[in-house]
Amino acid sequence: MRLRAPATVATRRARAVGSLPAVLLALLPAADATADNDAASDTAVHVAPAPPTNGMPDMPRSQMAAMMQMDDASRFGRVLLDQLEWRDGAGSRTAVWDAQAWYGTDSDKLWARSEGTWPSGAGTSGRAELLWDRIASRWWSLQGGGRYDFGSGPGKGWAALGVHGLAPYWIDIEATLYAGSAGALAARLKAETDLRVTQRLILQPELELNAYSRTDPARRQAAGLSDCDAGLRLRYEIRRELAPYLGLAWLRRPDETAALPLRAATTGRWQWLLGVRLWY
Repeated sequence: MRLRAPATVATRRARAVGSLPAVLLALLPAADATADNDAASDTAVHVAPAPPTNGMPDMPRSQMAAMMQMDDASRFGRVLLDQLEWRDGAGSRTAVWDAQAWYGTDSDKLWARSEGTWPSGAGTSGRAELLWDRIASRWWSLQGGGRYDFGSGPGKGWAALGVHGLAPYWIDIEATLYAGSAGALAARLKAETDLRVTQRLILQPELELNAYSRTDPARRQAAGLSDCDAGLRLRYEIRRELAPYLGLAWLRRPDETAALPLRAATTGRWQWLLGVRLWY
């Protein structure tokens, strides 16, 4: 009786391979090569590609600005009716408007603004300004032009020079000096800001001061600080372009319906107000 040596692993593998069909035998070298490549890729060190030598295309500045849609030479405009309201309180009822419009580029604009009052039982009193607005820094611009007072009393013209911009805490500032006939001077300061309660509900504090170097009884303007108008308005933006509001205002100015001297008729009074803000 002949004893057989135990089959080694290599022997058994060779026998298994020999029993495979010819098609599978042809695929074995490819499978072995794939396994070798996978093993090699596992041990290979990843090398990052070299950074580009020039990340931005080389083109003229004007072409680059046009490509990025930052052309500051394009013209645009807006009409803003900041206040169109009815005030009632302290025995006085008054309609008030405050509007402005501008057109031009980021650097230069033609700016028009007007504001005034229409007391119940008295004539309209207001002013209109036409200014050239030239940007002076990131947040401020210079304004120069003219102002005309109309309504009750004789009309009056002024030359105007001022600044307009944003102070810290996003307070919008308008500060203007005026020079009239016969050496008359005037100054106006207006400050306001928007405090967002929600995305649509906005609280707007506002303060406006007007001062004159001379008394003008015909237009009910007292020398010194002639009038002060402080208001607090809460508006709801139905759309950005349409926002009704209500609020409270404290007004100190000569009573336009009183026959008293200016100083005697200058009193402070509280008024409720209801209005709408529009822009296009």
